[in-house]
Amino acid sequence: MTNTRRKLIFLWTYLEWGGAQIYFMAIMKEARENWDILVVLPRNSSPEMIRFLDQIGVEYDLVDFHIDSVPAPTIMRKIQRQWNRIHSEFATFRYLKRFDLSQNTLHIETCPWQSWQFLTLLSLRKANVFVTMHNAINTKSRWRELVWKVRMQFVSRLPGFHIFVSNEDTKTKIRHLVEAGFWEKIPVIYTCVDRLQIKAVLGKAGTVAEIRSRHGFAANDFIVLCVGQFIDRKGRWIFLDAANFVQKEAPEIKFVWLTPVAPNDDEKRRIAEYGLNNFNLMLSSTVGSKREEVLEFFRIADVFTLPSYVEGLPIALLEAMALGIPSISTRVYAIPEAVHHAQTGILIEPGDAEALANAILELRDSPDLRKKLAQIGSEYVLANFDERVSAQKAISAYEECFRDGH
Repeated sequence: MTNTRRKLIFLWTYLEWGGAQIYFMAIMKEARENWDILVVLPRNSSPEMIRFLDQIGVEYDLVDFHIDSVPAPTIMRKIQRQWNRIHSEFATFRYLKRFDLSQNTLHIETCPWQSWQFLTLLSLRKANVFVTMHNAINTKSRWRELVWKVRMQFVSRLPGFHIFVSNEDTKTKIRHLVEAGFWEKIPVIYTCVDRLQIKAVLGKAGTVAEIRSRHGFAANDFIVLCVGQFIDRKGRWIFLDAANFVQKEAPEIKFVWLTPVAPNDDEKRRIAEYGLNNFNLMLSSTVGSKREEVLEFFRIADVFTLPSYVEGLPIALLEAMALGIPSISTRVYAIPEAVHHAQTGILIEPGDAEALANAILELRDSPDLRKKLAQIGSEYVLANFDERVSAQKAISAYEECFRDGH
């Protein structure tokens, strides 16, 4: 790379935030030494997300458009949502035209098979574009998969277009969608944890009892924690079904879900219908304004669980394991790349609330098993999922675009 600092633009056009943004920030922290970082995100994004960007010291720009991510149960709503996406992508393209895209790099959050027109326009501007895929395409429609395959074949041939995958499972599952030569060059830029941040959290003087007291929990509670968006694909109702099952047998076990977004009225009503006395839904913004403070909150947990149906390799799960919290998750997508059953954690099948409840009760009754999973799980994550290693791999791929005058 030349001595001239280039601009690295991270862009997403939806209001929600989660693991994808933490993944981006891991790269930003390493890249800012040699690149000028700009983050482009919608106005009205979470103040919590904005604070995190401020804390790592990167520039950001708020734009007046965003995609509609509300579920679309009817054909009309599907049409409206697609139109909104297309409109948002053209607005994004108009915004990006102010930059010399041939001399800078874009890392954007989008579905390449869906946003092929947008990616084509960027290619015509000689942009260097990177997209990270966290999950494989999953559809039961052969016709839809054929359309997506044609589009993926097309975008993979666009000059300047690159794909990262954040786990091996995704790379394996997209192999049939792109040509062999392109597939072989796709790097795995793992979802990872910040080892220094984990060390700092574990090194703080406060005890678990003090952290619990600060947030209204008793020192002798047995706490089961989940962290993530409170949405169906994360297994939210399975979590509550398990809480309902456990409540009858072990009322001292408390279930806590930490989420960045408050539930809507319909979700609140459904939660209330469970009649649970052992469940707390908490906003991440209420436990701290810094990432370290959120991670410190993880330490209230005796057990971490993420009963997802669809995942890549979830950062919250890796962080919990790194912090030495015995963890339970589902045997889906890339989760088994980190959770090796009965070694680094416990795996259950998705949608099985009874299995989740039984695993929680087993861990409650077995301190030795909790200790084993905590120790081996932490060692495995810290040894294999270091964000500095992943970030440097991503940065090397960015720089490759400009070697030899390209």
